[in-house]
Amino acid sequence: MGNVLQSTRNGQKDLTSMLNTLNAECRNCAPASPLECINRCQVYKLKNELRSLSQTMDNPNYIKELFNVLKNETRLHILKAIAEGRYSVSQLQQELKKTGRTHSQETINEEYLQPLMAVGLANESRDEYYATHFGGRLTEILGIFPEFADVLPAHSECYEETLLRSLLAGPKTFEEIESVISPKIASRILKRLREVGLIVTPEDRDYVFFFKSKRDPNKETFTETERKVYERIPSQGISAGRLSKETSLSMRRTYKYLRGLKGKKLIFVRKTPKAYALTCKGEMLASVLESLHEIVEETWNSSQKVFHANENA
Repeated sequence: MGNVLQSTRNGQKDLTSMLNTLNAECRNCAPASPLECINRCQVYKLKNELRSLSQTMDNPNYIKELFNVLKNETRLHILKAIAEGRYSVSQLQQELKKTGRTHSQETINEEYLQPLMAVGLANESRDEYYATHFGGRLTEILGIFPEFADVLPAHSECYEETLLRSLLAGPKTFEEIESVISPKIASRILKRLREVGLIVTPEDRDYVFFFKSKRDPNKETFTETERKVYERIPSQGISAGRLSKETSLSMRRTYKYLRGLKGKKLIFVRKTPKAYALTCKGEMLASVLESLHEIVEETWNSSQKVFHANENA
């Protein structure tokens, strides 16, 4: 049965298909005694972990609590260590000292290990701590974005995470963002994400943009400056302020020629609200958050199957 678990760790099977395989193997397994099954069988331990997770995840605030546990650099360091092997508290104390972190064993247990165990990321056996299968999967995802604990606020309501995930679908206006998070906090959340380089707004803050119409310019006569202004208007539109810089004309003269072009029906005006978009860094973090959500959802669904199967047994 070890091969089944190994293939899952390598990402070759999802939990649902793996559980089907495990159940088939369990039916064909003939342990010498129930004690042998409990002590040696990795399949039993995994299914037992899923049963426990079913109860842990049956909490409407679970995602928020999980993310707040993960947004701590020391906890992440411990989780990574115990994902690679079992550690006692004293061994973890020495491991943390290598990174300049000096903590008492009591602090390590209460502030770091217990929170990891509370959300199902770690477990303990014979005074040694290890990452659960679930904790190991999340550790792999978090390795993609090492700054996870640095750029997101600790002990939060996770509004930042919610907004980042929503922006994966594309830029949003402020009005659209207010439908994702409360209007009362939207400005504060946007400012915080912008300060850590996760979102960006267009450099051009103007709302009024000028666009070329479909009218054939060859049918019109231009002054030299009019043509210069017209040709500097890109297909995606431009604000008067940007056009003034592009043409080296004053704002007064820019508006003068724009009025002339509008009178010839060569351009039109459209109000374009400012939109907020993810930076490359923000997109990477948002993708990590999305992957974490997917693993949590998959694990929850699988844990429910195991839990209800146990009830019906």
